[in-house]
Amino acid sequence: MSICLDLWWFTMVNNIRVGVLASGAGTDLQSIIDASEQKMIDATVVTVISDNKNAFALQRAKNHNIPNVFVNANGKTKEEFDKTIDDELNKQQVALVVGAGYMRILSDFFVEKWYGKLINIHPALLPSFKGVNGQGDALSYGVKISGCTTHFIDREMDHGPIILQAAVPVKNNDSRDDLAIRILQAEHQILPRTVQLFAQNRLQIKGRKVIIKPGDSWKDIYPVFADVLYSEGY
Repeated sequence: MSICLDLWWFTMVNNIRVGVLASGAGTDLQSIIDASEQKMIDATVVTVISDNKNAFALQRAKNHNIPNVFVNANGKTKEEFDKTIDDELNKQQVALVVGAGYMRILSDFFVEKWYGKLINIHPALLPSFKGVNGQGDALSYGVKISGCTTHFIDREMDHGPIILQAAVPVKNNDSRDDLAIRILQAEHQILPRTVQLFAQNRLQIKGRKVIIKPGDSWKDIYPVFADVLYSEGY
């Protein structure tokens, strides 16, 4: 897999087709659906895939008449499981895959095939506090600032080149849920924005860096939180 990938070659289209992988409630998925329906992004969610048959993300897809698929991992190797997902994404002619609260580690086969067209949202300021409990780990460590990150997915967990980040202050009396809710509000801003940057052909991977080509800024178009710091490109 190349460590330097120029994404500017990607043909500009009016509306890209997005596939979302989700394992849980799907609030990040909802942020993309809402942004699409409100014409904030040049993208449409065309399939939602889950490894959890009870994931509310599947119901959210049904609520918006979006094709949705539960893939059962029983009896499948990691690569066999991911090939089933790959088949569904290909069937729906997906241009961008988004991990939105997806709790499975993707196989090398899948990452290599979709690299540069595969993004994730994580509830911490990477590279700090990787894993499934980014908010709780940040709070336990005693940090004063936490936040969220969108990044391209590579072979390592929560490791790929960073696209956008939003820094959220930690309050003295915060519980994990308090902090998680405020981080989630920022997630619901930077994830659809990241999808739009991809749709606008504005992302270029150079090693560990993602260069964002100049263009419009959502800070000039949509409301922002006064106490949140948004990275360049938002």
